[in-house]
Amino acid sequence: MFGLHYRLERKTLGFVLAVIGVASIGGLVEIAPLFTINQTVEDAPDMRVYTPLEVAGRNIYIREGCYACHSQMIRTLRDEVERYGPYSLAVESKYDHPMLWGSKRTGPDLARNGGKYSDAWHVAHLNNPRDVVPVSIMPAYSWFLRTPLRTDDLGKHLRSLRAVGVPYTDEMIANAPADAYGQAAPDSPFAEGVTKRYGEATTVRAFDGKPNELTEMDAMVAYLQILGRLTDAAHKPAVAMEAEPAAAKSAEARPSGGKP
Repeated sequence: MFGLHYRLERKTLGFVLAVIGVASIGGLVEIAPLFTINQTVEDAPDMRVYTPLEVAGRNIYIREGCYACHSQMIRTLRDEVERYGPYSLAVESKYDHPMLWGSKRTGPDLARNGGKYSDAWHVAHLNNPRDVVPVSIMPAYSWFLRTPLRTDDLGKHLRSLRAVGVPYTDEMIANAPADAYGQAAPDSPFAEGVTKRYGEATTVRAFDGKPNELTEMDAMVAYLQILGRLTDAAHKPAVAMEAEPAAAKSAEARPSGGKP
């Protein structure tokens, strides 16, 4: 084996061809699964996009390096499922650019964090983690409450996400700043536009407890409260998920006047 390697090293052309051959095998192993992506990634008809406020919160989450201590991927291990909830599905990260699966857990996994705690708990936890978790080593982010959220560039963020496949409409992009404010100000005239563009199930409330101010705390809490709730696919039995597309195809193929 080593003799062959030594001989290749002395023959430039042979060595180059060997490197190309080995690299081609590795590339094929990585690229081939992409041709079956439609069979490996689950379908989620109820999947919705992040609102502008949630996008802003996700950007802050990335800015502060939260992904370095918190993962967002529950593995298929029994102890993880029992602790955090249903294991993560590929489709749940469909609109995550970049993905935030993470590889280290100094703190708990956040894939199913949405709705687990109240807004007030999140505000207190971010303001000073020791107030709600005495043994926490997480740093405090008290400035979130007093830092106004920048919204004038949110349309650009949504446009960039659309360029990589997230289905934001021109109307969503044009109204991004207003929708970010409206989602955190339920009594404002902008709140109605949020539910109109993102669905009736969209959470509209003063996340930081101050309805007349839009802060970075609003954005962070809005993002944390939507984690794991963009789709219910993970909570549906696998058999049911497979049956739904089949039933839809059967209904399409059935004549309009036929009997089931």
